[in-house]
Amino acid sequence: MIPAAFDYTRPTSLEEALGALRDGGEDAKLLAGGHSLIPLMKLRLAAPALLVDLAAVPGLGGIQRENGHWKIGAMTRHVELQNSDELGLLQRVATLIADQQVRNRGTIGGSLAHGDSASDLPTALVAAEGSVTATGPDGTREIAAADLFQDYLTTALDPVEVLTEVRMPALDGYGWGYRKFTRRAEDWAMVGVVALVKQGADGSCEDARVAFTNMGSTPLRASATEAALRGGALDASSIAAAAEQAAEGTEPPADRNASADYKRHLARVLTKQALTEAAGL
Repeated sequence: MIPAAFDYTRPTSLEEALGALRDGGEDAKLLAGGHSLIPLMKLRLAAPALLVDLAAVPGLGGIQRENGHWKIGAMTRHVELQNSDELGLLQRVATLIADQQVRNRGTIGGSLAHGDSASDLPTALVAAEGSVTATGPDGTREIAAADLFQDYLTTALDPVEVLTEVRMPALDGYGWGYRKFTRRAEDWAMVGVVALVKQGADGSCEDARVAFTNMGSTPLRASATEAALRGGALDASSIAAAAEQAAEGTEPPADRNASADYKRHLARVLTKQALTEAAGL
């Protein structure tokens, strides 16, 4: 449980952080909250030669609403999301991340950049069709959530880029629900489901989005369930029928907590619950 030796730097500007990443090469890693990287280092599953700590870089925190979106600095801690009721879905998801100690230190940018499909926040970003902003030597670019997560612990971020901001649609007009099944409250989700529902004036389903935690190597959308609901009735019967299609096309990873088949079962059950909440039924 003791990491390999490493060097440490604490830059005081984004430019300095980018320079440290460039100079450190492939052996340099960014440190945000530390709750993803440090445990890997203690287990010797990661052994960076240089840690670049972002804690003293200004301008990477804060929550602000702008043009129908929430702009959230990458170093904003989970506890700040947890205490911001106006964030709706994102606030609910943040309250269910691990335990309070983790929420006090972990950051939204660190969680997204880590790219763990068992994490809560990536699923919320994918369901909401949000994006992130990354800054590197060649400037700043925006990466859609659908393009950010590429494989297990693998994202579209370049090693010399810093994730600086998260953009989350405010989801005006949408109902939402989140269900997460764990053995213990602070555990990783066996399966989690984010559901978003927008009702038309006639009560039908104008839009539906469903995304999964820990049902594949990346957060997944339940496209069959979404298609089954859009344009149709939004009632208990239609939700139950659509939820039965939730696990179609998924290949969830089996682990010591659950088999792949049990995770598919959980996906169907939790999708029904999350959609029912989102529809206000």
